[in-house]
Order: sequence, then structure tokens, then C-alpha cells
Amino acid sequence: MNWMNLKLDDGTGLGATGNFTNSNWNFRIRRTLALPILGLLAALHSFHGVAQEAKSKPEAGKILYENNFEKAERDKVPDEFLVLDGGFAVKHGETNQFLELPGAPLETFGLLFGPTLESDMVATARMRGAAKGRRYPTFALGLNGVSGYRLQVSPAKKALELYKGDDVVVTAPFEEKTGSWVTLRLQVLKTGETEWRVEGKVWPEGSKEPEQAQINFVEKTKPIAGRATLWGCPYAGTPIQFDDLVVAGLAEK
Repeated sequence: MNWMNLKLDDGTGLGATGNFTNSNWNFRIRRTLALPILGLLAALHSFHGVAQEAKSKPEAGKILYENNFEKAERDKVPDEFLVLDGGFAVKHGETNQFLELPGAPLETFGLLFGPTLESDMVATARMRGAAKGRRYPTFALGLNGVSGYRLQVSPAKKALELYKGDDVVVTAPFEEKTGSWVTLRLQVLKTGETEWRVEGKVWPEGSKEPEQAQINFVEKTKPIAGRATLWGCPYAGTPIQFDDLVVAGLAEK
């Protein structure tokens, strides 16, 4: 593997070798060979095959990745995940298993999962976080790698936000019931020669999926290929839980 081409092959979607700093998410990952990140490089090497095989356009409706953690080993992270930072681990609840990010430290953490894709895909995931006093966690589902798109639930703002890299590009009202599961759905679909539509939805457990997306964004720049992402910041000091991850292909409109 040519490590000088990591931006193309590892599925992180950073889009450049060198340094990447995300001030909004308080997250930093350095990408130079001179730095001692041998563990990360080894992990990226193990994911090289996954990234390569998913460069082609996904088949519409085909499930490309799925994980409900029921068969996953507890207190560990599934081998196919690439943890950027954070103490993610599979835990067992009252009735099922899920992936959990602990309530400390109070930083933003993330991981990558699923195949490397550019467009015509959709990701869904269930998430749950609990407030403590006036402090609320934030959590998000992303596509197109670390610097791609993130659909973030921000309970303190009573908002659903779409990030493109560091920037919030669309905001919609959403009031989360603290401590309850919600489902996030994010898709990127090519709709023209130089146009892509990014759409996002969120709905509480027990409710029907909304027919219309709450978030709509028209992209005129070709998206960077990357893997799906999960993000969490436990501002409240309480754990954030993730479950039922799915990545599938979409039909071009």
C-alpha cells in the first residue's frame, strides 16, 4: 500500500495528507509519516481492502453493511471499525447489546464503519443520550468520511444540524426526549452531472419515519469518497449509545 495515497485509500475522507483540525468538534488527527501513529497506520492498512472494493457505484437497495451488535464481543469494538478516538465498546443493556461511548472525558469522539463510497448511499443508526441538569450530549451520523457530512442532534439547541466538514450548512428544529432512542437517516444522492442532494431525517423510537426530510442541502462540488461515521460528545457526563447501523445503496433520481 502506498502510504502517500492515504487520502484516497483509507476511507477517512480527509482529502489531504498532513494535518486535519476540526475546531467545531474539538477533534484533531495528524496525518504525516513523521509522527508516531503506527497503531493508526496499521489499522488503516487492515482496512485497505474494504476501501478498495467499495469504490464502484453501490447497487440500489442493496444493504452494504449492517450491525446490531448482538453477536459482537462485549467490552470491545468490532474489528471492522476504525476508531479515531474515544473509549467505544460494546455493552449489554436490559434487552440488547449496543455500542457505547463513555460519559468522560468531555471531548468529541468518532469512528468510521462500512464501505468507502462517494454518493448514491444512505446510512441509518439509532442513538441515545441523556441530559444531566442543563447539560446535553450531542451525537451524529456521517457519510463521506471525517471531513464529509454529519447529521447531528443538538438537544441544547433543540436542533438537527447538517455539517459539511467544520461548517453548519442547514439547521432544522428538533426537540429530543432525553434518554430515549432516536433514529437518524442520512443520504447522499447524485441528481445531476454536477449536483448531489444531501438529505437527513431524525425521528423518536415508536414514531413513524417522516415522509419528508427535515434537512435538505444541494451540493455542487463532487463529494469525497469516504466511510460512514459515528460521532458523540458527552457534554452531560453520561454515556452515548449507538445501535442498528446500516449502510445501503440508493437509486439515482
